[in-house]
Amino acid sequence: MNILIVGAGGREHALAWKIAQSPRADRVFVAPGNAGTAIESGVENVDISATDVGRLIEFSKQNSVQLAVVGPEAPLAAGMIDALGEAGIRAFGPSKAAAELEASKVFCKNLLRHADVPTADYRTFTDATSAITYLTDREDVPVVVKADGLAAGKGVIVCDNRDQAVAAVQRIASDREFGDAGSQLVIEERLEGQEASVLAITDGQTIVTLSPAQDHKPAHDGDQGPNTGGMGAYCPTPLVTDQMLGQIEEKVLVPTIHAMKRSRRPFRGVLYAGLMVGTQGLKVLEYNVRFGDPECQPLLMRLKTDVVDLIEATVDGRLEEIEPLVWDPRPAVCVVMASEGYPGKYENGQPIRGLDEASKLPDVKVFHAGTATADGQIVTSGGRVLGVTALGNSISAAKLQAYTAVKCIRWKGAWCRKDISDKALQ
Repeated sequence: MNILIVGAGGREHALAWKIAQSPRADRVFVAPGNAGTAIESGVENVDISATDVGRLIEFSKQNSVQLAVVGPEAPLAAGMIDALGEAGIRAFGPSKAAAELEASKVFCKNLLRHADVPTADYRTFTDATSAITYLTDREDVPVVVKADGLAAGKGVIVCDNRDQAVAAVQRIASDREFGDAGSQLVIEERLEGQEASVLAITDGQTIVTLSPAQDHKPAHDGDQGPNTGGMGAYCPTPLVTDQMLGQIEEKVLVPTIHAMKRSRRPFRGVLYAGLMVGTQGLKVLEYNVRFGDPECQPLLMRLKTDVVDLIEATVDGRLEEIEPLVWDPRPAVCVVMASEGYPGKYENGQPIRGLDEASKLPDVKVFHAGTATADGQIVTSGGRVLGVTALGNSISAAKLQAYTAVKCIRWKGAWCRKDISDKALQ
């Protein structure tokens, strides 16, 4: 069958690479894709924006696309799955109504409360004045301030004290640093512990939980610096034991899926639970409604089950028929290489060297995120540029192989965290 992947990041490169391996995939299109998907075997880039639903529908009809996979959160939140479905194109992902679980932090927190899913205590606000009054009237304790809407992973500000929290409220609600995402905000208690990512695929009835992963959101080593879209990930994480995974399914995933069904927003696609594992027990920090980026890269590096079978069964509502997933027993580590200045301002157009050298290393795959082609060479075109991913017989071996590949790759201002997966070794 012909399959269309919508998006341009590292997640979409990983999906295209994995889907193209399926014997059931005839032609694999990526709209708009990047310089990595352009050279991926069995994959064709399509010069259509990931938000241009009209042209994507027209293209799908002209090219007999039988299955569409929407990668990023913005088109999901805008209702692309509904539009594709109405046009008769089967599409993998949640409806606009269900995608509000990620598109609105306020909606998510309220749903968690009503579903009795463990989460941090919180209050919601629609303006800066009332939020600041709340902060000044209560004890000076660490909090997290979140913009309600989508902000590319950067709308969450972790604060040590009241002054930082007030400044965060002003950035979100007064200065509108994250645009309309700041029309509402959430102030919640700051939880201590380690974060884990548990992704599950569901057709609204059956839940297939994927191998647990761990993301690294802060920009710098030791989890210092501002939040980013993610500086690296590894899978599986020893933080989440088999017993804990059972608890997550029972106390987090199942009640959430039921609550979505009750609120007439049945959920189909990837449900990604961002969890805090700490002294206060297991709590949900947030939900995403799609594959994480960069968690998708190490997950798909390890998945041996045909991903097309899995996606199609989800779309058709017959996930219960799928055999248990088969995984490569080896762990995978993904290191994100970024542009100088990210997550702030950065320059595009820097030529990238050493990609071929890195790709020749065994058990290594370089997934492109922010790349483009100019004058016949691959150049940077984003903050997060590459997701260098490797398998190894242990987490430390996978880490060593990933960083060996990173050392092959150069461009002006390239940088990365040096401690991806170290938490697993502590």
